[in-house]
Amino acid sequence: MERAMPILVLTLLLNIIPCSWAKDERLYVGTERCKECHEQEYINFTSYAKKAHSYSSILRLKNKLTQEELRTCFQCHTTGYGKPGGFKSEEETPHLKDTGCEVCHGPGSRHVETQDPKDIRRTPSLKECEVCHNPERVGAFRYKPLIRGGAH
Repeated sequence: MERAMPILVLTLLLNIIPCSWAKDERLYVGTERCKECHEQEYINFTSYAKKAHSYSSILRLKNKLTQEELRTCFQCHTTGYGKPGGFKSEEETPHLKDTGCEVCHGPGSRHVETQDPKDIRRTPSLKECEVCHNPERVGAFRYKPLIRGGAH
């Protein structure tokens, strides 16, 4: 019984205390962090891509929407809403309030840390785009989905 006790305590501690090495969690860092190494892409994205300023659409309609409707808007007009380290509110996570680089390229914390191209999604697939650019939303909002259009 004496030998079993330390193993039991260790097992409990490993399940209770979060360990950074125990999980490969990538968090959202915001488009500004991308600018540090990808300046031209950042300039192009923020200058020409409508999605880089997508939160303004929410602000225009905010007073006319219910909380549930707002949450639906956050899914496509913010970065990482409902995901670890993603958008929570304009006050808590203002750096994620628009549709940023990480919506297409995935959470950037690991890539920022390592600067390894393998730690970021370099070329988004249609699967990532179709989360927001799908027939239901295209029909409801009458916009033309463009593959990589206006991004960089």
